[in-house]
Amino acid sequence: MAPGKTPRPSIDRRSRRSRIRLALVGLSVGALSIAGLTATAQRGAAATRADVGSAAAPSAVPAPPAGFTTTWSDDFSGASGSGLNTGTWKYDTGPGSSFGTGEIETMTDSTSNVYLDGNGHLVLKALHSGSDPASGWTSGRVETQNDSFGAPPGGVVMMQSSIQQPDVSTSNGAGYWPAFWMLGQPLRTGTTWPASGEVDILEDINGRSSVFGTLHCGVNPGGPCNESTGIGSGEHACAGCQSGYHTYAVQIDRSTSPEQIRWYLDGQNYFTVNSSQVDAGTWAKAVDHPFFIIYDLAMGGGFPNAFGGGPNAATVSGGQMNVDYVAVYNKAP
Repeated sequence: MAPGKTPRPSIDRRSRRSRIRLALVGLSVGALSIAGLTATAQRGAAATRADVGSAAAPSAVPAPPAGFTTTWSDDFSGASGSGLNTGTWKYDTGPGSSFGTGEIETMTDSTSNVYLDGNGHLVLKALHSGSDPASGWTSGRVETQNDSFGAPPGGVVMMQSSIQQPDVSTSNGAGYWPAFWMLGQPLRTGTTWPASGEVDILEDINGRSSVFGTLHCGVNPGGPCNESTGIGSGEHACAGCQSGYHTYAVQIDRSTSPEQIRWYLDGQNYFTVNSSQVDAGTWAKAVDHPFFIIYDLAMGGGFPNAFGGGPNAATVSGGQMNVDYVAVYNKAP
């Protein structure tokens, strides 16, 4: 995925392209991934259980887990139909073709596509006009102005959000591609992708009721993270994630050796990457720095296409990704 409205570096044409390869890999190893859906990923001695999400919404931003403090949060309060506070969020606008992934939507800052619902939720809505399902889509993508979310040496940072994925299914959701992810702050100051790091906390495609988690690092193509695929969880079942709110979280833990990134769904650690899986320099450049947070709802592209195709005549207009809250928690060394 890509950054916001700062001058567009090569990330816009490369990072989301990784999903194309990830999807193709997912197809080839799907049976293995699905067989392991309930398996618990490796856990470090310092692993911390993330807060368990509630299906009910809206809800208050949860208190921090034991030992953590709340660094930053947004509960998306505001008048119904209003836009986001641009002191806190950036709109990333423009045609999907500029992202190099085959997306077909145009990202806008219109309150038809990105708005607060008046009940404590951010809504990203994909809308279609015209008779051709392969064109005429608009949607939304936003990122935090703040790019200081990280773990100091010996500390832990956790990014967590309560999200309802678009309420679509495989029969009417072809092409939908919601995501909650983050990019390394060095990207905004000239370091190229994937060396600057990308952590995908939630992705799903085509209404599959799944979640994919991925780390991107190193060089593209190839390199220690096997770009542009990345080091990923594969497809992980996410029952009820279209019909209700669930929590998606990642922890970057620099208090344990080797350092870890841990992915959580409703408080359960389902995937872990250790720093020992790549060389020390690559890990440090990709992980040991602050990040900024991104939400987007894309339509079409290589990732959806690899799992059955993009929008078609049955794809419903108006599917939306609802975000109840987002929070960043830190644990001091």
